[in-house]
Amino acid sequence: MSSNLLVNMFYAAPELWYVIWLLFAILIALLFYSVIHILKLNQKNYFLNRDRERFAETLYAAKDGYFSFIYPDTKINDPRKGIKESCSRRLAVMLNLPNGTQSSFDDVLKCFYKDDALKLQKYVGLLQNNGVAFEDMFSIKNGGRVLRLSGARISDAAGNLYCDMVWFRDVSNESTQIDELEAERQKVLEKNRLLNDLFDNLPYPVWLRDENLYLKLVNRKYLDFINTPKDKDAVVREGIEICTSNNESISKDLAQAAHASIKQKRQKVALVRNGERRSFDVTEVPFRAEQTLDKVYSVGSMTDITELDELKRNLKQHQNSHLEILGALGTAFAVFDAKKKLAFYNKAFAKMWELDNAWLEKQPSYVMFLDEIREKRLLPEVPDFVHYKDEEIKDFNKIIEAKEDLLHLPDGRTFRRVRAQYPMGGLLFAFEDVTDRLATRRAYNDLVSTQKEILDNLSAGIAIFAANGRLRLYNKEFANLWKCKEIFLQNEPSIPELVESCRAFFSHVADWEQLRSDIVNHITNSTTKSFSLVRNDHSEIEVVSAELSDGSLMVTCRPNLD
Repeated sequence: MSSNLLVNMFYAAPELWYVIWLLFAILIALLFYSVIHILKLNQKNYFLNRDRERFAETLYAAKDGYFSFIYPDTKINDPRKGIKESCSRRLAVMLNLPNGTQSSFDDVLKCFYKDDALKLQKYVGLLQNNGVAFEDMFSIKNGGRVLRLSGARISDAAGNLYCDMVWFRDVSNESTQIDELEAERQKVLEKNRLLNDLFDNLPYPVWLRDENLYLKLVNRKYLDFINTPKDKDAVVREGIEICTSNNESISKDLAQAAHASIKQKRQKVALVRNGERRSFDVTEVPFRAEQTLDKVYSVGSMTDITELDELKRNLKQHQNSHLEILGALGTAFAVFDAKKKLAFYNKAFAKMWELDNAWLEKQPSYVMFLDEIREKRLLPEVPDFVHYKDEEIKDFNKIIEAKEDLLHLPDGRTFRRVRAQYPMGGLLFAFEDVTDRLATRRAYNDLVSTQKEILDNLSAGIAIFAANGRLRLYNKEFANLWKCKEIFLQNEPSIPELVESCRAFFSHVADWEQLRSDIVNHITNSTTKSFSLVRNDHSEIEVVSAELSDGSLMVTCRPNLD
């Protein structure tokens, strides 16, 4: 029945049913669209929440802590009417805040010293009121650590205010390193200042050149030798050189040669200073730069050697005068210089060693001289001539004071040789033929030895005093008679000293000083021929003095056996 009614209604008003079905289809489509839209919104909200959590965790994991002041959104009716404070987990750990991330800004301020807390309040006040950013260093009470705080305002492109952020970074290690670096920097600056003072207070010009021979540094004295009032930096920048009267650099060519050879170069130059001609020694010392060993720099200097040149000239004149005097003497002289070459000789030297003047003028070396006189058999015979020459050459560097020796030649002659340092380097040699003198001395010694043997065979004690009053000869009997020690007699005592040594034999005499004076007077008095002395053992000694032809005095002591 009802179905028939619906059919009848459809046929009675089919348009109405079409509308109803259309509305139903639209409702179904809207419902489906809503479901799809809700699903998409949920998905988008999920990703937004995930990104928010991701960004939040990223901020939490940051090295720096932060404290933010979040403002309400003015574009909508934000339920947050006041400023919200937010503390990060990193900041809570960094400052060891009791309330953790729920800490307020006042809790943060309590971690700082009073003055720093007041300063931070002022910074934050300027940031919140005027948007003034800041950055400064603060120390916290906990462990004395150092934090760098920086404040900044966060807003969008349209100028809508989001929040004010204060970032906290622990820079304790960096601060310590900075302090250490600053202390090191001060040390380096002080060292540079001292080096600069040393450099500038040298009494002569000094300069530094780079690998292209350009000036890099000059000292203060350098400025005295250039005709410009400019300072050191301007002189280096413009490459102003010290020049001669011909306007040529005194050292640039020298530096080029030093750079090319990597060896020190020097030369003497003459400059006019205050109207006076002065001599200077200019040097360029190359070296490889420490940082770049492929580059060669050089240090130049210029020292005044005017007085030294004058001294050298005077010394040369004196030496020439002395050599002229030596040349006129009969003693053989020769000078072998620092290079061991013959620099001077006199006629006596050529004659003594039978050398040709033409050969000597070629300035032979000392080794050549030794070889030449050895061929003439004028050198002492030695088993190893090579070793002998080596020792002779070594003496050039060993002899400091004059050294004397004797050369015994194969032909029986004896030469006395004296070697001494020569002022200009090398050795000065003096040779003298002492053959006759040694022969005379040997004859004299033989005579004295013969006299000694004769005296020792006499039964009386004999003592002979030279003209100067000192003991010259004595025999064994004299030493035994007065119990005199040999070492005492060999020291040539005077007559009073010898008498004093015999005091022990006259201890019975009350006035020894008077007796000693009488004995000395009797011995030295030429009118007294003889006198007697009684010793402690009652023995009587007859003493006779006689003056000899050479002025000496002979004293004879003989025991009186009667």
